[in-house]
Amino acid sequence: MTVEQDEQHEVSTATLIGYATAAVALFGWFLFGLLVQRQGFVASFGEAAGTGFGLLLAVSVIGAFRRNGR
Repeated sequence: MTVEQDEQHEVSTATLIGYATAAVALFGWFLFGLLVQRQGFVASFGEAAGTGFGLLLAVSVIGAFRRNGR
């Protein structure tokens, strides 16, 4: 890949805001499980990680449909 090709794949501001919002929400979900539900560190981390992987799967599926035009 050349430098010109790398510059064509810039990330939009809306995408960065969406990623930041998701990260803050996942951290909040972790703290909610840890401090409010008192379910322990490992359980809270696992729940937040599972939610994060679910979000990544949803973004991947939506991106595939958008790329293929369906």
